[in-house]
Amino acid sequence: MLIDRSVSSFLEDTASSSPAPGGGSVSALASALGASLTAMVCRLTIGKKKYADVEETMKAALTKAEEIRFALRSLIDADTQAFNTLMMAFGMPKDTEDQRSARAEDIESATQRATQMPLEVLRQSAKAVDIIQTVADHGNVNSRSDAGVAAVLIGAGARGAAMNVMINLPGIKDAEFVAATKAETVRLEEEVTARCQAIAQKIRSGLDTVDRS
Repeated sequence: MLIDRSVSSFLEDTASSSPAPGGGSVSALASALGASLTAMVCRLTIGKKKYADVEETMKAALTKAEEIRFALRSLIDADTQAFNTLMMAFGMPKDTEDQRSARAEDIESATQRATQMPLEVLRQSAKAVDIIQTVADHGNVNSRSDAGVAAVLIGAGARGAAMNVMINLPGIKDAEFVAATKAETVRLEEEVTARCQAIAQKIRSGLDTVDRS
């Protein structure tokens, strides 16, 4: 599994001539890293006397951040697996009419599946934005830059996931599926990227005034 490999191994695989892991898995990883940083800031805030008044808020944020992190973690492999299944469908025999029909059905199903994986990354990224906002507003000020990086990564993961959805849509025949998926993707991408950018910019503009005492 990709998730069990070393960072070095994952980078080597991504840089190789193999098309997978590709942009979909990397987008899931980016958002997962963002969720991980969010959880870290929560943990660096919980238990500190200075932040006692937001203790329960940060505990709730940590629970949600961890749920999102594990969901995105699983999507790193799920995206590559969906891509490999699609490649297998394209490799099916097409000598007879029955074979061509079976191949077309499998390609349609596999393409939809390959589209649903990055869409789920986008959905999970959208869930993470509220948590990042909470962490940015109430988290340990010594880790504000980490919260900013979390916002940048979630935004990048969302935009990358959206691109991986869009590239698959022209290959899908189900018009209703395409229309619904495109509408959701556009809406979520715009929402997530705008909010993450705003969070990151607000954090960045205030870093030189942070009191770390």
